[in-house]
Amino acid sequence: MEIEELPGIGPATAEKLKEAGYRTIESIALATVAELKEVAGIGEGTAKKIIDAARESLKMGFITGIEVLKKREQMKRITTGSKELDRLLGGGIETQAITEFFGEFGSGKTQICHQLSVNVQLPEEKGGLGKGAIYIDTENTFRPERIIQMAKALELDPNEVLENIIVARAYNSDHQMLLAEKAEEIIKDKNIGLIVVDSLTSHFRSDYSGRGTLAERQQKLNRHMHFLQKLADIYNLAVVVTNQVMARPDMFFGDPTAPIGGHIVGHTSTFRIYLRKSKGGKRVARLVDSPNLPEGEVIFMVTEEGIRD
Repeated sequence: MEIEELPGIGPATAEKLKEAGYRTIESIALATVAELKEVAGIGEGTAKKIIDAARESLKMGFITGIEVLKKREQMKRITTGSKELDRLLGGGIETQAITEFFGEFGSGKTQICHQLSVNVQLPEEKGGLGKGAIYIDTENTFRPERIIQMAKALELDPNEVLENIIVARAYNSDHQMLLAEKAEEIIKDKNIGLIVVDSLTSHFRSDYSGRGTLAERQQKLNRHMHFLQKLADIYNLAVVVTNQVMARPDMFFGDPTAPIGGHIVGHTSTFRIYLRKSKGGKRVARLVDSPNLPEGEVIFMVTEEGIRD
C-alpha cells in the first residue's frame, strides 16, 4: 500500500510528506498529529484521519501476547566477537532494540561499533545477519583501516565489507537527527541490519550547554531515540549507540561516573552496558539495564584482530 492510497492524501500532500521523510504507511502510522500538520500544511482533523487510517491498515491497536511472541521470534542477534560478551547479552546484540554502550574515553565503545559493523555481514550461522551497516559518526572516529584489520581476521574480503558500511559524518545535533531520518531510505535500498550512532550524545551536549537549554535538549534527544527505536521495530534491525560518562562529584561511594542524557537515554535504551578499562588490553563490561536479563559482568579483550575473549 502506498501513502497516496490513504484518505485525505492528494498528490500535493503526498509530495510534502515524502519530502519530509514520510514515505511509508509505517512512518505515517508512527507520526504525531502535530508533526503531520506542520510538514504537510494540513488541518488537525485531516492529519488525525490520515494517521488513524495508516494505523488501521497496519493493525496497530491491541494485539495478543501470542502475537507479541511471534514478533519476538523474528528477532535476531549479532555476535560481538566475544563469547563472554555475547553471553552477558543473552546471545548477542538484539534486533528490534537499542543497545547502549557507555564508558570513559578508551573503554572500547568505538571498537565494538567497528566490530559489529563487520560482524553483521557474517552469515547467520556465524553470528551475523548477512546484511550491511549504517554508521553515523559524530566524533570523526570511524576508521576504515580498523575495519580492514577486523575483516581480514574473519577471512572476509575487506573491500566488500567496507562497501557494505554506509558512513555519514554528523556535524551537529540537527544534522545527526536528519541523518537518522535519511537512513530510512538507505535501509530499504541496501539491506541494512545495523545502525550505529557513535556517539549519541556528544553533539546534543555541545549544542545545548547550560541549564537553560536542558529541557529542549532532552526533548530533541527523546525524539531522536524514539525515531531510532521505530527503525529497529519496523525493519527488524539492531541499533547500537555509544554514550560518554560525566563525573559525579557528589558520589563518595561506588563509581563516580554517570552516563550523559539522563533518564531519556536510560529509559529508551533497551540494553545498557557500562564499559571500563582493565589491565593489559582487557575491558570489563557490565550489563546495567535489560528488560529480561540479569545484571552481570564479563571481561573481554580488544586485540588487533578485534573484540575477542
